[in-house]
Amino acid sequence: MRKLLIALLLVIILAGLWLWRGRDFTLLIDRFETVQTSSRSVDGITYNGTGNDGTLQVGDLALSLNDVQLSAGRPNIGTTKDGELAISFAGKVFPFGRVPVETQQLRADRPPEDTAAISISHSTLPWPNFFEINWMTGNSPKWKRNFYQKLTWKKPTGAKLEMIWRYEQYFYPQDRWTDALMTRPGATGLIRVEISNASR
Repeated sequence: MRKLLIALLLVIILAGLWLWRGRDFTLLIDRFETVQTSSRSVDGITYNGTGNDGTLQVGDLALSLNDVQLSAGRPNIGTTKDGELAISFAGKVFPFGRVPVETQQLRADRPPEDTAAISISHSTLPWPNFFEINWMTGNSPKWKRNFYQKLTWKKPTGAKLEMIWRYEQYFYPQDRWTDALMTRPGATGLIRVEISNASR
């Protein structure tokens, strides 16, 4: 009987923690595993912005550089002395490819020897949102989860770029999961830029 009471108490405590700190638990689990829903190769990339804001356009997907949650500052986009579209971050530079001389845009096709892909995934475990009240519409999401966009670009030299965006996705009983572009200051947007084996 005593073991049963202890087990029941443990379940109640864990359920209370999940209701109270569910988002933190989900973020912890996301570090180890997420559910990938799609992945496609990248043929080229276009930059629209003024250097450290705007968007990176990959096919029909616009990757925002406006909401940035990075401890090392903001990435910068521009051209190198060799005429290549490149991103610089934390003292490292990663070139995407040569900007065609006839274009007015900052864009580059993926060099044939490079490999590049954009993948979409979401949290394995959503967190409950039962107590949020929307006073305007009376309609609040019952569950939330994180939604990730990951751009990976590799060079034959071993240089690699990885960029990850995180947004919140809401679940409404009548609409199911909504588009995942909900932002929370200090929590969502561009959350990771890693450049490895890159020239300075």
